[in-house]
Amino acid sequence: MKNVAARKGLIVLAASAVFYDSASAQSAPAEPAPASLSFSVVVGRWARTEGPYVININSVDVNGKLDASYANPKPLPFHTAEVVRDGSGLKFFFELRAGGYGGSTYTLNYDAASDSLRGVYDQVVVKQKFDVVFNRTK
Repeated sequence: MKNVAARKGLIVLAASAVFYDSASAQSAPAEPAPASLSFSVVVGRWARTEGPYVININSVDVNGKLDASYANPKPLPFHTAEVVRDGSGLKFFFELRAGGYGGSTYTLNYDAASDSLRGVYDQVVVKQKFDVVFNRTK
């Protein structure tokens, strides 16, 4: 009697293993983790939606240092221009010290869906912060 019960138990166990394998094979594959964006995706000319403000990103090195300039509308150098990985996205920091900007900064995130740079402009001279958007023009 024990052998019959043991065989029935093994048959049930084997059947449930086959059912589990076939059920898992039919389920949708897991979504892969989002790939990190390459720094080079942001090379180009970016115009702010209001005003004549433009960020030109000419290149990015492997450490995230940007060869970039600012125009309002005349060209100005950035004191600091860098990008870092933020999860699967990119986060930018730009600092202006020339021409009365006194250390004003842009802290921006790259929005891949809209191909835009979005974030905050901290105008330290007038002590105001502005939500800003830059769209790619080239």
